[in-house]
Amino acid sequence: MPSFMLGIAFYEYQALTDCSKRMNIFVNMAAFCEPHLAFTLDSLFRTAAQPEKIHVGLVDQSLDNTGGWLYQRPYAGQVHHLQIDPIQSRGVSWARHISQTLYQGESYYLQVDSHTLFRKGWDDAMRGLLLNLEQRLPKPIISCYPPGFEFKENGEVKITEFSPGQVFFSIPEKPDALSPQSATLTFKTDLIDNADIIPGYHLSGGFIFCRGRFVEEVPYDPFMYFHGEEQNLSLRAYTRGWTITHIRSDWIPVFHLYKQAGNVSTSHHWHPEYEAQRKRKWTELQIAADRRLIALIRGELPGSWGLGTQRSLQDFIALSGLDYGRYLSRQPNTISRGCSIANDSQP
Repeated sequence: MPSFMLGIAFYEYQALTDCSKRMNIFVNMAAFCEPHLAFTLDSLFRTAAQPEKIHVGLVDQSLDNTGGWLYQRPYAGQVHHLQIDPIQSRGVSWARHISQTLYQGESYYLQVDSHTLFRKGWDDAMRGLLLNLEQRLPKPIISCYPPGFEFKENGEVKITEFSPGQVFFSIPEKPDALSPQSATLTFKTDLIDNADIIPGYHLSGGFIFCRGRFVEEVPYDPFMYFHGEEQNLSLRAYTRGWTITHIRSDWIPVFHLYKQAGNVSTSHHWHPEYEAQRKRKWTELQIAADRRLIALIRGELPGSWGLGTQRSLQDFIALSGLDYGRYLSRQPNTISRGCSIANDSQP
């Protein structure tokens, strides 16, 4: 597993900012009936070193009066707010695709979930780190499943800290779970000691930072649903020459509010209250996404939805160790009429 050391502390990245005027950051944020949306947006802008350079594409899938509080915030003019009835939503990948249509050529791209806490100076730190990585790697993307935070009973925030020299490396929970009917896997974090940055093969939808042109080269696939979304994005990014990188814990600029596994929340797209009002159920969307991921692996998807040409599928298999080659036999792409959310602790 290749790795390298930069030897620069998190706070020192603030001196590595881009001297040009094109330092704007587009933030892709999809929210589904999110009780912590205001908290996340406030944290995003309050902790930024240069908040005036942040532009948010917010896809708010709720019936909440978001505009009532949003338009009173000092940053309201920097948030392009689209509100969608949650019954009409097609899932997180669909919503993130819509958010990307609000991209206006910003130099940098940040993607986070709508229940996120930010470190102070996160924007300068990430720009500086990316500039440093660009001297070493082609088209780097910084991504991982972030460390967590939670709210105490008194409302105070408690963050989960890790040893500074531990890299958050993404690996499949059960790599042997691939089946003829589904290539969809769930992923988790493996802590790697004594490294700063390690090239990887898996993007986390809850934290991505890279150059803005990523939106144009690897647009979000609106036909994916939940699980499999990140595999789809990772394959398409890697084969287009992007280099996925995982960083040490104290350089990760965000913390994630993880849901408890096994609990169905009203901020889950598949909550029974919403499902009862939909014609097309979440199981159908997930089944279609399972089929689409296999079609991607087989090279059956056209244009920007398919594999790139700068690296091959075999290169990805060699890097990741994932047995995607099993799907190249061109057997009929049939999916059984049932599936389940295997791990809901990540969104």
